[in-house]
Amino acid sequence: MASHLLNHSKKLRNASSLLHQDRALLIRWFCSDVQPSSINRNHVRKTRLQDCESSARNRVSESAPSFTKSSFGVQKRNMSTTKRGYMRESLLNGEISQNSQVMSRRGYASASDLPPHQEIGMPSLSPTMTEGNIARWLKKEGDKVSPGEVLCEVETDKATVEMECMEEGYLAKIVRKEGEKEIKVGEVIAVTVEDEEDIAKFKDYQPSASESSAPPAKESSAPPPPKKEAVEEPAREPEPKASKPSAPPSSGDRIFASPLARKLAEEKNVNLSSIKGTGPDGLIVKGDIDDYLASGAKEVSAPSKAKAATDAALDYTDIPVSQIRKVTASRLLLSKQTIPHYYLTVDTCVDKLISLRAQLNSLQEASGGSRISVNDLVIKAAALALRKVPQCNSSWTNDYIRQYHNVNINVAVQTDHGLFVPVVRDADKKGLSTIGEEVKQLAKKAKENSLKPQDYEGGTFTVSNLGGPFGVKQFCAIVNPPQSGILAVGSAERRVVPGSGAEEFKFASFMAVTLSCDHRVIDGAIGAEWLKAFKGYIENPETMLL
Repeated sequence: MASHLLNHSKKLRNASSLLHQDRALLIRWFCSDVQPSSINRNHVRKTRLQDCESSARNRVSESAPSFTKSSFGVQKRNMSTTKRGYMRESLLNGEISQNSQVMSRRGYASASDLPPHQEIGMPSLSPTMTEGNIARWLKKEGDKVSPGEVLCEVETDKATVEMECMEEGYLAKIVRKEGEKEIKVGEVIAVTVEDEEDIAKFKDYQPSASESSAPPAKESSAPPPPKKEAVEEPAREPEPKASKPSAPPSSGDRIFASPLARKLAEEKNVNLSSIKGTGPDGLIVKGDIDDYLASGAKEVSAPSKAKAATDAALDYTDIPVSQIRKVTASRLLLSKQTIPHYYLTVDTCVDKLISLRAQLNSLQEASGGSRISVNDLVIKAAALALRKVPQCNSSWTNDYIRQYHNVNINVAVQTDHGLFVPVVRDADKKGLSTIGEEVKQLAKKAKENSLKPQDYEGGTFTVSNLGGPFGVKQFCAIVNPPQSGILAVGSAERRVVPGSGAEEFKFASFMAVTLSCDHRVIDGAIGAEWLKAFKGYIENPETMLL
């Protein structure tokens, strides 16, 4: 039995000959308490050999039940840490690795089924990622792939990230095509094989829903229910409402539905949580949506007519929502709902700042360096103010306030893809030219949608400037959780102010800035103290160079 099952893997096809020809190597494969280096084919004591062979037979018999099709057909592994060398040991001991983050599954099928293959799942490429989009495939079906080569580009909740191949083989099937969206983490997106001649066998391959949504052990109990379902289905169709509560408990808050069912539900404005799936393990299929619409036609007809009448009176265009915009919307909504915001605004005189910037840019041009912007000076001033008032460089948890020792400033960048906030790390320790160069590079990567997770994660405070680019006089920004503060920078404007004499007047440029604070972390006096420090650096910019 064991030798037959081991033939499913190309790497283990020689195991059957080992079991019959080489008793010493049998010990090396199955006897864990004997080190391979201590085995000598010509000098193994008979009693020791018998003991180990007995141990080996016991291990094979003990592990044999786990080599059934239901438990042996799929092995879940962490894509970033698994090594092929450990596969042999885990298979022979009947161990199936259950990682919380499923990246790939290796299938071992019978002679009448598909050849050995590996299912590549949608990986989790950022801490907040629950689904992703296939931006572009860099390999095509039939291509040879090697470890480290980029298979495709995945659009995550924050950026577009390259997905690398971890094992050598051939790309047999691309399951999720280029441009497909909202693919759940763990869903199969591609299949690789070890032998090139096996590629053609996966031409019409489709991953089963039960493999990705439930343990394979449930498959063995699937055959009996069909007879019952055939009898019960007619009775359940007229009363879809009665089956509503039974759908969600099987998978918590997550609803499993086929892509076609999701698309139809979206078109018909149907809430998937109101439907009980009849597919494998409760999967909602297209037929379930059709049945629901047929049985509930009276309920949805009135709203549909009202919506149709409203839509007919309006001229509009439906714009697809990108993944980054969805995440931005959910995070900002969470921020406004859970963070007690308050706002502090001050006017800062920027005449000296503008004068210093002109002098520095003259030096930069003479040395071939990049020009320094007003925003670069604002970032530097904000970083130094955070170092002077570290209470504002903190975040809230339910049990304590975490105060950061690094001053990492996120800079809001608007692009065609949405709003990005790349981070300038240790901004308080960097010079103005370095800050300016980093901001330019990060803004370029944001507009090209090529930011990596390390480019935007780990910020402790955010600066948003709508003054310079757009001329906005003053605005209030929303705190970017888990941070506790964000600075909104407006435009500079010329004003008439009193001069030194009684009836003397002069012109000066003022820039309005507004600090949005999380009141759980930053009290009003602390926020005012930070703004005072910031204003001091802006109005006396030479102190930033000391």
